[in-house]
Amino acid sequence: MSKKTVRHILGLSGGKDSTALAIFMRREYPDLEIEYFFCDTHKELKETYEYLGRIEDWLGIKIHYLEAERGFDHWLEVYGGLLPSPKMRWCTKQMKIIPLEKWVGDDVAISYIGIRADENRDGYISTKPNITPKFPFKEHGLVKADINRLLEESGIGMPDYYRWRSRSGCYFCFFQRKYEWVMLAQEHPDLFQKAVEYEQNHADGRTYTWTQGETLLELLERKEQIIADHERAMQRQQQNLKNQPLAEVLAAALDEEDDTLPCLACHL
Repeated sequence: MSKKTVRHILGLSGGKDSTALAIFMRREYPDLEIEYFFCDTHKELKETYEYLGRIEDWLGIKIHYLEAERGFDHWLEVYGGLLPSPKMRWCTKQMKIIPLEKWVGDDVAISYIGIRADENRDGYISTKPNITPKFPFKEHGLVKADINRLLEESGIGMPDYYRWRSRSGCYFCFFQRKYEWVMLAQEHPDLFQKAVEYEQNHADGRTYTWTQGETLLELLERKEQIIADHERAMQRQQQNLKNQPLAEVLAAALDEEDDTLPCLACHL
């Protein structure tokens, strides 16, 4: 019996770490035939798709867009209108993990994951025995500064949404912080309104919210306070992180509000 060919796969999220990993793997392992994929929920920011197109152009690669057989609205109905949350991440399961594992099938695959050496986490690891995770950044000792340097030197740079958002993911991602919701309303008012409608459309009278303890409209009523708190946090972090990229200062300021780690099947 012939030995199965091993597939090498690398998931791109539209974020900086997975992009830097693609750059690193192309530089360090140019002869490795890597398949790049993106799990598309069709609920992403337009900036994410633009950035993925930039990655393809700069690196000369093809990204496979994977998607669930049924969309978000279908699964929302299946789950009785229950919005996904940190404790109920059905969106990650149905729209990220299952499409990926279906794409791999029974093939033997090595999955390259962009977790840095200065992070104490492992990310999503498939329960399928034929998919083996590998962490090149950890193996080579690369930390946050190295990732920023890889992006800068490559010329790809950062996605545009890093001006106001520190993580990739769906426009209504429940891991967004208060300021990010406020900025979504400013940058993409149409998408913010759609997120509001998801909160409001429950025929049986139940109330679900994207953020704990308040609706998006209630949050928006505190817009001035949230922005003012964020500006003070930015000032503090600019003092702490002198000569660091603005995206790093923003991320640190947002972490003052909420440093909950997101699901790494979506955010890298």
